Parts: sequence; structure tokens; C-alpha cells
Amino acid sequence: MNLPASPIVVASASFLVAAGFTIGLVPLVRRLGLHFGFTDQPDARKQHSKPIVRVGGIAMVIGFVLSLSAIWVLGGFGLLAPERDQLIWSTLAGSLCFFLIGLADDLYALSPWPRLAGQICVAAAIWSQGVRIGAIDLPWLTSNGSAIQLSDGLSLLATVIWLVGITNAINWLDGLDGLAAGVAGIAAIGLVSVSFSLHQVAAGFLAAALAGCSLGFLRHNSNPARIFMGDGGSYFLGFTLASISIVGPAKGLTTVSLLLPLLILSLPLADMSAVIMGRLRAGRSPFYPDRRHLHHRLLRAGFSHRRTVLLICVFTQWLASIALVVANAEMRFLWLALTTAILVATVVVSRRQLQTEKALRENTSQDLVGGSTPLGNRHG
Repeated sequence: MNLPASPIVVASASFLVAAGFTIGLVPLVRRLGLHFGFTDQPDARKQHSKPIVRVGGIAMVIGFVLSLSAIWVLGGFGLLAPERDQLIWSTLAGSLCFFLIGLADDLYALSPWPRLAGQICVAAAIWSQGVRIGAIDLPWLTSNGSAIQLSDGLSLLATVIWLVGITNAINWLDGLDGLAAGVAGIAAIGLVSVSFSLHQVAAGFLAAALAGCSLGFLRHNSNPARIFMGDGGSYFLGFTLASISIVGPAKGLTTVSLLLPLLILSLPLADMSAVIMGRLRAGRSPFYPDRRHLHHRLLRAGFSHRRTVLLICVFTQWLASIALVVANAEMRFLWLALTTAILVATVVVSRRQLQTEKALRENTSQDLVGGSTPLGNRHG
């Protein structure tokens, strides 16, 4: 059996297979996690009040691997040049290694520095296999318009910073039910569209599989979550998103391709940068746990758990539509108009609901205070 020779068909199959396997595997992983005690305990920084299985990333990884394997068996990779085929397997190997680093942290609570060292080593190894940022093509920096080829040292540095930075940005975003899975799924769908617009089919296949396992996991991870992805799952999502953007849009950093992944992933990257700067200004380690993240700020502003996740996901969707405009994709202005309308409507409705809830709380507190006086007088 062979898949039709259409990249869109292959990507759609990749998405559906990954989503289906992930949805089906999560209950099994949850039962095993409960049996072996692989649970996340509640504390003052967390939103859940009871232990929840924290190794759900296993289901996403298996769904991702089985999806790519199925596409390979059915001949979908035959649409790719051999060197692009190799990049897919290199990306898969790196994703598995990053997942194992996170899983080790989930099981044994590693300190931040060994995790960071492991991430750097794996990123360097994947760079050696061809997943690398090799050139910068910025017209205003060169007189003849040619790309600036990076030396091996600069290429290695840029690639490692990119892979490790985005991985940890997604990891730090994983603070509310469904947030990391939702943002990663939306970002992956954006990368599918952008990759096909730039004729980067290999990246499109990877992004479609990642979107499938992310949104499939969201079926069990949305509030109230029945399972968490853990550091293993968030490391897997972050590294795969970062490597896809190198395999596709950012492989040669042109004025357009440089902006695309940065636009799509700008929210988690900006959140991570702001948190690091805040911790350093306070004289603390960048890894010091606190409640400075964007989702914590929205919760403190009075937004509910679900509304906070919705706002961040809708904003990510809007950023992805801007990336489509930059990439000159088909129907780009239609998608931008739709996502802008969704974003504006979500913000307006959320703000009105927040104001209504605050007014109700104020009225309730006033009623309680007013009602306590007669009762006190009665007993006086």
C-alpha cells in the first residue's frame, strides 16, 4: 500500500495517526503511572490539589514515533530527497534524547545544571548530524546580496542556543492544564502551513505529526487535567518544535525565514526572557522557581484557569497567522482576519466576564458585611 504522491495527504495522515495513537495510549499510561506512583504532588506553586500522573509525555512520544513509522512504511517519505529523509530521523533521535532527559527529571528530580548540560550535549550531537543553522541571509549586511555562511563554531553556537532555548521556553510554559500542549499544537500547525509555503516538505511532515500528538494529548490534559505531560513531554515538544524550524523555515536564516519561527514561538520565548531577567534582577538563579510567568500574572489578575489558557492559545494562533502573511501563504489575509476577529472577541468577552465576576464578588462581600450587623445586635 502506498500513500498518494501528495505532501498534503501525507501530512494529514501523519496528523491523524499521531492524534489517534496518543488519545488511545494516554489512559494506559495513566493507569501505569498510578500503579507505579509516578505522580506530581500538589504544592503552593501548583494549581492542582491532588496527585496526578506526570509521565503523559510517554504517550505523545509513542504517538509521534508510530506516526512517522507508519508514514515511512506506507512510502510517504518517498516524496523526499534522501538528505531530507535523514534529517527527519536525526530530529526524531534528538527528540527521544530530550524526552529521556525530561523523563529522568520526572522520576528522579534532577537539579537544573545536569539537565542543561545534557540538553547542550544532545543539541551538539544533533548539529553534527546536519540539523543546523548554517547561514544568515540578511541583505542589509552584505553588499552583493549573498548569504553569510557561518563557521562551524558559530553554527554550533547558534543551533545549540536555538534548540535549548525553545525547549526550555515550552517547558516553563507548562504550568496550567492544557497550556503547553495547546500552544505547541497551534505552533506546530502554523509550522505545517509555513513549511509547505516555503516548499519544506520534510518539516511539514514532522510538524503535522507533532500537532497530532499535541492536540491528541490535549484531549486528556485540558482543565481539569487527568494526566500531565511532565518535563519529558515538554522537553520533547520544545525540542521538536525548535528542530522543525531548523529543518524547514530557519535552515538558512533569511529575512523571512528568521521571522517565521520567532513569530510563532514569540510568546513562550518572551515569557522565558522576562522571567529570567526578573529572577536575575532579584539576585536569584535563572532556575529559581517562582510565579513570574505570564499565566501566573493572568491568574493573579482574576482570570480563571480555562480563560487564561484560552487567551494565551488564541494569541499564539494570531501570531501564527501573521507568520503565514510573512510567508506569503495562500489565503493568508483570510486567516489573519479570522484569527484577529477571534482574538478581539476573546479579549472583549473575557474582560467583560472578569468585570462581572469582580462586581458580583464586591456585592457579595458588601451583603455579608451588611448582614452581620443585625445579627450582632440581636445577640447584644
